[in-house]
Amino acid sequence: QVQLVESGGGLVQAGASLRLSCAASGRTFSIYAMGWFRQAPGKEREFVTAITWSGDSTYYADSVKGRFTISKDNAKNTVYLQMNSLKPEDTAVYYCAANGGIRVRVHHEYGYWGQGTQVTVSS
Repeated sequence: QVQLVESGGGLVQAGASLRLSCAASGRTFSIYAMGWFRQAPGKEREFVTAITWSGDSTYYADSVKGRFTISKDNAKNTVYLQMNSLKPEDTAVYYCAANGGIRVRVHHEYGYWGQGTQVTVSS
């Protein structure tokens, strides 16, 4: 089992920044990659970004490229999502996830999920 604990959401104005954290524990040796997904009301859960557990590779959705940065602290088994230049359309519940496969953009490939953290961006 892998446990994921997220933190860092909140309410900000457009143009502001937020940093989300996701701490992983348990059988972390089984993780291939960590990802962030988001889900807005009435919409499908969508891929935001992912990083391999080794930290060698990162992946981004086009909608966040250049604004969001994913990183990993290996000593803390924690993944961070730095979100800059936030827009109202970034408003969603953000979920951290851990997977054991290479299809990092596919949400059903992820076996473990955090509880979600709300990010609200006002205009």
